[in-house]
Amino acid sequence: MMNNNTCISIPPLAQTMDGDHFFDHRCIWVNGPVIVGAGPSGLSVAAALKQQGVPFVVVDRADCIASLWQHRTYDRLKLHLPKQFCQLPNFPFPEEFPAYPSKFQFISYLESYANHFDITPRFNETVQSAKYDETFGLWRVKTLSLSPKPTQVEYICRWLVVATGENAEKVVPEFEGMEEFGGHVMHACEYKSGEAYRGKRVLVVGCGNSGMEISLDLCNHDAKPSMVVRSSVHVLPREILGKSTFEVAISLMKWLPLHMVDKMLLIIARLVLGNVEKYGLKRPSVGPLQLKNAAGKTPVLDIGALQKIRAGEVKVVAGIKKFRRGAVELVNGEVIEIDSVILATGYRSNVPSWLKENEFFSSDGIPKSPFPNGWKGKAGLYAVGFTRKGLAGASLDAINVAQDIAKSWKEDTKQKRKSVAARHRRCISHF
Repeated sequence: MMNNNTCISIPPLAQTMDGDHFFDHRCIWVNGPVIVGAGPSGLSVAAALKQQGVPFVVVDRADCIASLWQHRTYDRLKLHLPKQFCQLPNFPFPEEFPAYPSKFQFISYLESYANHFDITPRFNETVQSAKYDETFGLWRVKTLSLSPKPTQVEYICRWLVVATGENAEKVVPEFEGMEEFGGHVMHACEYKSGEAYRGKRVLVVGCGNSGMEISLDLCNHDAKPSMVVRSSVHVLPREILGKSTFEVAISLMKWLPLHMVDKMLLIIARLVLGNVEKYGLKRPSVGPLQLKNAAGKTPVLDIGALQKIRAGEVKVVAGIKKFRRGAVELVNGEVIEIDSVILATGYRSNVPSWLKENEFFSSDGIPKSPFPNGWKGKAGLYAVGFTRKGLAGASLDAINVAQDIAKSWKEDTKQKRKSVAARHRRCISHF
C-alpha cells in the first residue's frame, strides 16, 4: 500500500563502486511508517494501521508474505499452540480449521488476512540500511531490489517499524572436522520431509521443538535418527486432560505466582510423561515459564517424539566433539557412523546487520527493554515480533504500535490542514 506517498527522482542511474553495473535509484517519501518485514508481525501492524486510516509501506526481502513459513519450515509442522492463541488482530481463524492448524492452513490464513485488509507489500526488496537523520528528524531506509532490474530505493519517513522478528537468520554452528565428513549437511530450515532419508542414519543436532519433531518425522519415514542433546531441556505434554498445556498455564497464572505455576507444570509433566531424564533429557534447574521469560528458550511440547525415544527408535546422544569421514565423535568418546546431518540449531535476529542504531536494540538484535515495554524506541522507532511471547505477544505489540503511530499521524495531519487553511485565508485577504 502506497497511497499518499510522493516519489522523488534522484538521478535515474547510480553506478556501483566497481563501475561494472548500474542501478536505478529512486527516493520515496512515505506519508506514514515503513514496516520492514511481511510476516505475521508486519501484517498485524499494517492491518491495525489500515483500520486507523494511516498510510504505510511494507517491504520484505522475500517474494511472498510469511517467507519463514512458506519457504523454511517442514511439511508436517503444525502450530504448537491452539489457534485461538495464534490468530492475528481482528481476524479469527476459520471455524472449520482444527485446534492446531497445519503449516499450509496457517499460510492460507495469513494470505486471507493480507487480502482482507488489502495489504500489498513490496517484495524482493532487501533493506541494506536504516538510519535516523537527526538534522531533518526523519528515517532513511535504503533497499536493494534485483528483479526485474537492479534498483536502489531510499524511503524517507517519520516512523520505522522493525517487524523482521527473532527468526530472520539461521544459526549454523561450526564443528571441527565438518569439511571431512563427506555426507549431506543441512539446516532445519531446508528440511521438508523424511521421505528422502529412508534407511539413512541421520544426526539431528538440537533438541528443541524442531529437533524433536524432525526426529519424529524421520522415524515415521523409516530413517534412523540420533538426536544431539547438548544442554538441558524442558519437555511438557502438549495437552493436559484435553486442554492445551499453554492454556492451563495461563489459567494458573491468574491465581498463582510464576514459580508456583512452573512447579505444578513439572509435577503434571512427570505424571503424564514419566521421568524423561533417564532417557538423556535433563531438565534445567529453572522452571519452563521462568526460563522462557528470562532467556526466550521455549519448552518442548511433545507430540510423539518421546514415545520414539522410549522405544529406542530415536537415540539421544551427547554433544559433538568433532566429525570424521562418515561419522561423528561425541564428547563422551562414543563414535557414531552417520550418513546425513540436520542442524536444528535455531535462528537469530538480523537487525544489527542493517539498522544503524544502538540504543533500542541490543547487539543480538532484540529490544533491550523486556516485554511488555519493548515495542517503542526513540525518534519514531518501533519493534514488533521480538517479545518471545509468540504470535499473541506480537499481536499485542502491533496494536500498541499502530495506535501510537496513528495518534501522531493524525495530529500531524490536523496541523498541516490548519497551516494550509491559514495560508489560504492570508491569500484571500490580499484581494
